[in-house]
Amino acid sequence: MNDSLSQNMKGKFLLAMPGLPDPNFAQTVTCMCEHNESGALGFIVNKVHPLLTGRELFDDLNIPCTDGVDKLDIFLGGPVQPSGVFVLHGPPFKWNETLRVTDWLALSNSRDILEAIAMEKGPESSMILLGCAGWGPLQLDNELLDNAWLTCDMTRDIMFSTRTDHKYEKAMMLIV
Repeated sequence: MNDSLSQNMKGKFLLAMPGLPDPNFAQTVTCMCEHNESGALGFIVNKVHPLLTGRELFDDLNIPCTDGVDKLDIFLGGPVQPSGVFVLHGPPFKWNETLRVTDWLALSNSRDILEAIAMEKGPESSMILLGCAGWGPLQLDNELLDNAWLTCDMTRDIMFSTRTDHKYEKAMMLIV
């Protein structure tokens, strides 16, 4: 095995292979935000938290919010740092802690973007996630070599416009 990345997955979707036994990743679509020699970072974008609402999250964080966020979905981004709050979003990209993923997507985890979303003044397209998916150095590369994942290009449509329960199927159609 060589020591370099087989293929950089930043800006791609990872799709769990059908029948993957790990319940954390079964039938998931994972948005890959970083992939380098240090490891990889992604977020599951098709698992909504079954109990937590936007209002409850903002109340927990002591962030004032409008009534419009009462039904805002909060996503389960992955099993790593389950109490960490992250935002995948489109423009603007002016928040305090922002990592550009693609020309149309960024990852932020600063309080200013959460406060803006709570007051319905955040990015036009966004999703709030609890937790993330992480891989150590070359761990993802080995899983890709073992065919644990299918991959495809990320699309804005699947990220922000497709119903959550249709994202996996729609992303799978990009592969064939």
